[in-house]
Amino acid sequence: MSPAAQPSGEAELTDPWVALEPGADPVERVRALRRAHETFTEAGTVPRPVRSVVADSWRRSARAGVGPDGSACVELTDGDLRSYRAEHPLARVMPLFRELMGTFAADGEHLLAVCDAQGRLLWVEGHSGTRQKADGMNFVPGARWAESAVGTNAPGTAVALDRPVQVFAAEHFIRRVQPWTCAAAPVHDPRTGRLLGAVDITGGDGLAHPHSLGFVQAVARAAESQLALLTPAPTTTDVLELTALGRDEALLVAGGSKARLSRRHSEILVLLSRHPEGLTGDELLCALYEDESVTPVTLRAELARLRRLLGAGVLGSRPYRLTVPVESDVEVVERKLGVGAVTAAVAAYTGPLLPGSQAPAVVRLRRRLADGMRAALVSGRDPDLLADWAHAPWGEDDLDAWRALAAIRPTPSVRARLEELEAEQSASRDRAPR
Repeated sequence: MSPAAQPSGEAELTDPWVALEPGADPVERVRALRRAHETFTEAGTVPRPVRSVVADSWRRSARAGVGPDGSACVELTDGDLRSYRAEHPLARVMPLFRELMGTFAADGEHLLAVCDAQGRLLWVEGHSGTRQKADGMNFVPGARWAESAVGTNAPGTAVALDRPVQVFAAEHFIRRVQPWTCAAAPVHDPRTGRLLGAVDITGGDGLAHPHSLGFVQAVARAAESQLALLTPAPTTTDVLELTALGRDEALLVAGGSKARLSRRHSEILVLLSRHPEGLTGDELLCALYEDESVTPVTLRAELARLRRLLGAGVLGSRPYRLTVPVESDVEVVERKLGVGAVTAAVAAYTGPLLPGSQAPAVVRLRRRLADGMRAALVSGRDPDLLADWAHAPWGEDDLDAWRALAAIRPTPSVRARLEELEAEQSASRDRAPR
């Protein structure tokens, strides 16, 4: 059927982020989406009229092992939930969320929901009858609604993509969620840019309108502005930005100025950024030096030089710790992997962590990050992402990645490279002392 002859409900959307444009027939679109969903779950192909953002999300959901008849699991209950919510940064803007969205949710028989950066629902409030219906699919506080756990849904997909998204009816991956429509927008720490979670509005088909997506975006921006007012500015510098992937010498941005760090200072900052609670001198010695004969005096000299570079008040002691927030590219990649956003993680991964470093703790972290990337790529089975990894300098000898790539894209060049790597591995085993 030509585009001109398609029913109006199956016409392509001009804005791929809007689920249902004004004038479209919601009933016909629901029918078309249900047919498309069945086609995908049975044959693995995504036909029209599924939006690209939803199609990509369905594929990620399937790769994560989510089944269309699954359900959400409750991970936090009672005291654990109360404690976690009380300490979460978004607790400070819940009064604002209620002020801006509470009446709208109650009058429209909708729900206001707020999740953390891992897709766990922290608050679900609104119309009592709608809450009772939502309880039946575990859309409740403490339940994990990450995309990697329950498939395509607005709060889970918003944190996976780190952008506002609207999900309409049968665009949801899990069938029991398909009677619902929702729109969600991520909320960030205004000073560090760190993803804190998302704010969501969930209800019926009436939310399938561009205005609902714009509404939650405006609420998220208001929350970030409120957090900026509630968070006192540090006395020295707002945040340290550390870039350490694919570099032997990390790049530090502080107070608007850039500095290339020495290898040892790079290692120290990477480790301290991983331990905001601080590390003792002995712990740093073990983490940094293979040679046990290195004395504490050597380490103290390095730390004194680093303290002068960072400026007054940034590097504390007893234990050694950074007194300002740190945003590192390592943390960004880990965050993306944690929510199943493999494509975004690959884009952020610019190479191994401090590849020339021999510091024991850095070597372990470098290996763990690379292993996490490889495992996500192999299990995801996305040939383009696997090819990007395998052809990168850090993946050209990665046997597991090449095997996975050959299994789904067995081109002559891929098979030839795999055979070459397997021959090299076999020769290496033969040369190894017995």
